[in-house]
Amino acid sequence: MELPGNNTQIDTWNTSMFLYNSALKEIGTRIDILNDEFLNIHKYNPIEHVKSRIKTPESIVKKLKRNGYEVTIENMLRHINDIAGIRIICSFTSDIYRIADMIAGQSDINVLTIKDYIKEPKDNGYKSYHMIVSIPIFLSDKVVEAKVEIQIRTIAMDFWASLEHKIYYKFEGQAPDDIIDALRECSDIVSILDERMLLLNNRIKDYKNNGED
Repeated sequence: MELPGNNTQIDTWNTSMFLYNSALKEIGTRIDILNDEFLNIHKYNPIEHVKSRIKTPESIVKKLKRNGYEVTIENMLRHINDIAGIRIICSFTSDIYRIADMIAGQSDINVLTIKDYIKEPKDNGYKSYHMIVSIPIFLSDKVVEAKVEIQIRTIAMDFWASLEHKIYYKFEGQAPDDIIDALRECSDIVSILDERMLLLNNRIKDYKNNGED
């Protein structure tokens, strides 16, 4: 960002980043516990891995300008919901909604918005499940709410999104039509792959259950 110039602004900026980092730690711990609990009860681990990040000042500035806001810390706090972000990578699509329900079921996590890009993909073929949540940060003298964006997707969806991001960056957001069409086609293939892998997993569980009977 056009970083704060006076001491008050610097303190506000540092405090904001501290809270966002604390929110990532807090939500990360919750997710680890839920995953361990699920493994303990169901003998199955729904989460492959978790990634987290804080938006860079440059990304914050670009987003504010793109959305028509003046570049200020106040606008950053008010209008940007994904400064703290965590991505949960699952094996199967069914895990996505299971994990989302477990997170939403936490009594002190407030779900602010949900965008289901799996049921309604973006025009470019992007698929993922997004939640904006607020989570309490317990400080020495008070409790402060901080917002975190949670993205939940399968391994295949994450692979597609990673390549799409690299292509988008390479063409500076103006990819040729044939590349865009190919990406959409690959997105359809990803959906077919996820569906078939889920069906295969269900068949394996059926074999196991029948064998145990």
